[in-house]
Amino acid sequence: MQKIKTALLSYGMSGKIFHAPFIDAHPGFQLMGAWERSKKNIQQDYPYAKSYATLEELLADDVDLVIVNTPSATHFEYAKQVLLANKHIVVEKPLTARVSEGIELKQLAEQQNKILCPYQNRRWNSDYLTVKKIIDEGWLGEIVEVEIRYDRYTPQFSSKKHKETGELGTGILYDLGAHLIDQALQLFGKPDSLFADIARQRTGSLIDDYFEILLFYKNLRVRLKSGFFIRETIPGYMVFGKNGTFLKNKADVQEDDLIAGKKPTIPNWGIEPESEQGLLHTEKDGKIIREKVPTEKGNYMGYFEALYQSIVNGKPLAVTPDESIEVINVIEKSLESNRVKKVMTF
Repeated sequence: MQKIKTALLSYGMSGKIFHAPFIDAHPGFQLMGAWERSKKNIQQDYPYAKSYATLEELLADDVDLVIVNTPSATHFEYAKQVLLANKHIVVEKPLTARVSEGIELKQLAEQQNKILCPYQNRRWNSDYLTVKKIIDEGWLGEIVEVEIRYDRYTPQFSSKKHKETGELGTGILYDLGAHLIDQALQLFGKPDSLFADIARQRTGSLIDDYFEILLFYKNLRVRLKSGFFIRETIPGYMVFGKNGTFLKNKADVQEDDLIAGKKPTIPNWGIEPESEQGLLHTEKDGKIIREKVPTEKGNYMGYFEALYQSIVNGKPLAVTPDESIEVINVIEKSLESNRVKKVMTF
């Protein structure tokens, strides 16, 4: 099997939790190492890996693929350098802070004949996959209203100072909103218009830490919400159709398992506990149904397998630059909607 030699641009939480375990476990990838600025940790977990002192040293090595997993505001700058060095790239969400930057990266990747694959791992979450299945199989009839939430109770400021600077690309809308917007676009396509309410609720915050976005479709309303003061669990997905309702908590176990040091190769990887099954209340063939629904299996390895097939065998990308540019477009229109307090059209 052809090996894709892969390096990370950082080895903080994202490198340690979301990337290295899957690169190490997939037989088609070879983890070359990570650019580590101060703390040198990668060799504790992967003794064979290199700790690069500079980006230039990493790009000069025999590396095929570089994962840009640095702070959002640096994505455009670093991704551009990587592409100019003639490497394939994965860029974490959000792809860039501006639509114009995303378009420039896409065009540069095409000129260099290199893969640019945004990292939207939450498409492989068990909760999202279950909601998608319920919608795709038509259990609720015509969908008329949806609410997707990504809530936390974290009133304190992040210890990661780059998350709290207030520069373009920081804040809850770019961070968690990029996941919710991507899922909404995957499920329902591009809306006709939107209205957004964005706020700073933590005293002294320099970034937005609350948002509500209402996406308008012809016969559908999709509400996306997130905040840092939600202490009690609320269903992360509330889907309402003309025949019924589906409620599902955000309960994918992969992130917690990765933080606990578990590997994606263990048995029963990505399987939620039965207690987190979603509730389906609907009508089908004249019969009222109200029951728990078995949760789909989550597995971020699906992203890396699709990426391997794209690089080695030319298969279509599982996540395209155009899809991620559209996410940024929704973010930009949301910021403008909040600023002028008006509905924005596409």
